[in-house]
Amino acid sequence: MSSSDGVAGRWDGVDVHFGEAGGRLTYGSYLRLAELLDQQRLESDPPAHDELLFITIHQVYELWFKQVLHELTASRDAMLSGELWLAEHLLRRVHTIERTLTQQVDILETMTPQDFGEFRHRLSPASGFQSVQFREIEFLSGAKDPSFVRRFRGLTEAEKERLGRRLEEPTLWDAFLVVLEKAGFGTDTEDSVRDALRKVAGDRSHYAAVWELAEVLLQHDELAAAWRARHVVMVERMIGTKPGTGGSSGAGYLRSRLDLRYYPLLWDLRTTL
Repeated sequence: MSSSDGVAGRWDGVDVHFGEAGGRLTYGSYLRLAELLDQQRLESDPPAHDELLFITIHQVYELWFKQVLHELTASRDAMLSGELWLAEHLLRRVHTIERTLTQQVDILETMTPQDFGEFRHRLSPASGFQSVQFREIEFLSGAKDPSFVRRFRGLTEAEKERLGRRLEEPTLWDAFLVVLEKAGFGTDTEDSVRDALRKVAGDRSHYAAVWELAEVLLQHDELAAAWRARHVVMVERMIGTKPGTGGSSGAGYLRSRLDLRYYPLLWDLRTTL
């Protein structure tokens, strides 16, 4: 049964209407599915079966990176404006996404080294090392590395500008130091920050919001480290000690990043508690 406003019918005895808004917006048009599902274009010829999986996983990673950047930026801004509850809430959302990012490696590992080898040669010189959004996440989290922008020659001007802005703007740690200052603590030196953290940890009833914020920052750091560790093992399983497609040392480079910590003072605090 149809009407001028859409299509009506019955589904298991329930009246169902489709297109009540006159078809101005649909699920597919809202999500731009036609464009989205046209972006998984294989380079292998003849097509390698697992290349679609490889592309899909990495495109999904980039979509999640976009969301993580959205939440981390808003969390930082919330700290700067004194909305600590909001900053904590958004960081906890990031935690859930980061767990999802780690779990996605399980899907990628359903691809065997032989299957990957069917199309890996087509990827060069592309490499995950070139993920601009991932570098933005690191910069925003506190691990700023200007040398990445200088040594990576494949960046577009727009990407250079984005990374340049991230290098100049406050990090999550900078925002947290502002939170400590507003709570009455000095933050001019590492020793003064250490002293502030010890006092916050020793009086959680009085500094509950600050303490919880420190904990969710540490959790973000821990989950990022867990993703790096899971990633390097996956790469070793897939290509062993071969160089990366972008010319990096592959798993060797990834292992060199395992000790990275965004907030070393929060980790040091554990030793003094």
